[in-house]
Parts: sequence; C-alpha cells; structure tokens
Amino acid sequence: MWLYNLGISLYAGGIRLAALWHGKARLWSEGRRNIFERMEAAVRPSDRIVWVHAASLGEFEQARPIIERLRAEHPEYKILLTFFSPSGYEIRKNYEGADYVFYLPADTPSNARRFLDIVHPEIAIFIKYEFWINLLSELRRRKVRSYIVSAIFRRNSVFFRPYGAMWRQALETFDTLFVQNVESKRLLSEIGFDNVVVAGDTRFDRVAQIAAAAQRVETIERFRGGGRLFVAGSTWGPDEEILLPLVNANPDVKFVIAPHEMDEGRIAHLMRDAKGGAVRYTQCDAATRFDDVQVLVLDTMGMLSSVYGSATWAYVGGGFGVGIHNTLEAATFGLPIAFGSNYGKFKEARDMVSLGCAVSVRTAGELAAWFAPLRDDEETLRRASRTAKDYTARNQGATGIILRSIFNS
Repeated sequence: MWLYNLGISLYAGGIRLAALWHGKARLWSEGRRNIFERMEAAVRPSDRIVWVHAASLGEFEQARPIIERLRAEHPEYKILLTFFSPSGYEIRKNYEGADYVFYLPADTPSNARRFLDIVHPEIAIFIKYEFWINLLSELRRRKVRSYIVSAIFRRNSVFFRPYGAMWRQALETFDTLFVQNVESKRLLSEIGFDNVVVAGDTRFDRVAQIAAAAQRVETIERFRGGGRLFVAGSTWGPDEEILLPLVNANPDVKFVIAPHEMDEGRIAHLMRDAKGGAVRYTQCDAATRFDDVQVLVLDTMGMLSSVYGSATWAYVGGGFGVGIHNTLEAATFGLPIAFGSNYGKFKEARDMVSLGCAVSVRTAGELAAWFAPLRDDEETLRRASRTAKDYTARNQGATGIILRSIFNS
C-alpha cells in the first residue's frame, strides 16, 4: 500500500511540474486548487448525495443515462459528478444534469477522508474502470453503498495476477458489480465474487437517446444536397492519410471529416489535398454554396452525433493509436463502419466486426475494398445498415437493470 501511496504522490507532483508548460496538466492541477474549500461551500450537510465518478468524457457518456434517470425517478437525491481527466471535466463542468461537478482529488489517504467527509454520499457509482484504492477503502470502512457499472474485466488485468491482492480487496467495496459480459462475470467468480450482474453497457442506452433527440444540421444537409454522405469521426493523422485516397477516388460522394483535435496543420493538409475542394464548417454561413466542395471539415465540437444522422457510411478514428473512439454513435443510425486495427479492447467493435456491419482496415486499399460494395450495391448496404441498427437496439436496457437493482436492494 505504501508503494501505491508513493506513486499517487509522485504522480500528483509530476503533474504540477508539467503544468508549467503542458496545457492539459495545467488544467488538471489548477482544477484541483482549493477544491475542498469549493466543495464545502457548495455541498450542504443536509444534502442526500449520490456520487457518480467518471474518468473522462467517454465514461461520462456511460454515466449520463444513469444520472438523467436518477434525477427523473429519485428527486430526493442531489447528484455529485466527479472527473479525473480535464477532457471530461472541462467539457462537462456546466452539465445541468448534476447538482455539483468537480475534479476528483488525488487519491491520498487524507484526501479520501476529507472528500468523503464533505460530500458524505449515500450511494457511490463508479463508471467502468476507476479503482482508487484509498477512496474505495474509505467507502468500505464507512459502509457506503457502492457500485461499479458498465465494467469489463479481462484475464490479463491486475485483479487476476498473483500480486493483485490489494486490487482484489478493492473490489470488495462494491455491493454489486454490473458488468458488460458473461466473460467478466466468469472471471470474477474465479476469484470469489458472486455479487456480479451482467447488465450490459449503458452506452447503448445513451446512443439511443442521442438518436431519438438528434436534429438534422441545416448546413450539413445543404452540403450533402441530393447525394450520399460519408462521415469520418474523431480522426487522427493516420486515419486521414488513408481517408484522403478514398475521398479523391470518389468525387461523387460528399465527405465530412471531424478531427478529434483541432490541429491546424492537419486541417490545412485536408483542405489542400482534397482534390474535390474543401471548406471548414466554422467558415460556412447561410449563403455558402457547396456545388464545388466535396469535403467539409467539421472543426467544432459537440455536433458529430447529429451529423451521423445525415450519413450513409462512417469511419471512426483512433484505431491507429490508443484505440478507436465511439463506434456506437454511428451504429445507432444504422451506418456501416470502418476503423483502424486497434479495436480489440472494445467489445462492441468486436461484435460488429463478427456480425459484418463493421470492418477493421490497415491501409487505404483495404478501406477502398470495404467501401466499394457498400457504395455500389444497395442490398449489401441495406443488410449492413440493418445489422448495425439491430445490434444497438437489442443491447439497450442496462440503465434500467442497474437502477432497479440499486434502489430495490
């Protein structure tokens, strides 16, 4: 345990040092400055608190259906939402579905005690994989009802290693572990946990909400015109390198490319090398004409899920780096999907590849070979589209399973 605590202290110190020149580290550090004083000023001792913790923005999307249903069905509770990463907090710090939104303090023993003294949760809900040893130990000591949801466990994770005793003990904090698949339940049973429910992934409920609420974007609709649209979402440099040949080989197809980060150099590369002409979304207005423009670069945040609603095909970026981004946002609209080779950690991506509505590609040639039949054969396109839509529909319902279990226990 001392080694864990040393690691946390060194990590926090390293972040404070990196904050001198690194923007994300600066947000991490400054966001935690005077955090306990700000919490004390906001949270009242009389509040009945449900605490929901999400590491970052992706986990927030898994938390959101739970939070919104909690607010609708249990107004007696105040909802505290915490984030570890600036990429979650800075985007959702004004989220109206929660009563309080804060960074999570660094997981030292004293911080864990002080944090729980201030926010005094009746229920704690962790999303997917946030295992902070001191916080979990303190929750266990205080007998706070605690849950992890949309969790997924793999054979090679620390819990199943000979040296993983401390992490296995951390799992004892949870009254119930709500997991995504049967394999996770089987692995946990091997180390003595029988308080496991296969509820599925709440992201399916979230993307269903997104699809139901999505409104067509007028600029995107005018850009598409009477043709069909290919949307490439959350792309990085390697994704764009295999996309550009597809763009240039299909002059009759309109493309929206939404970079994951607004890197001006990469955007300039897209604008320059798209032979059919390109325009940035932020430079469009009601008078913009798109007759001679094949590519629209979506250089703004928060619109991608709605743009998928106007598309016929999708590419999801990240598969040549740490892992692909959100494929379900595209699949819920019935889009056939392509992505890079690093997708093995994502159950939904593996499922859709096996079903035939998604494909992993490594080169521009493989991307072109996937696209051609979906472009040229309507039956092939309809079959892939229907498969994607049906997959997302039949996997909905995790939120209801989780909340019924928590509040009927």
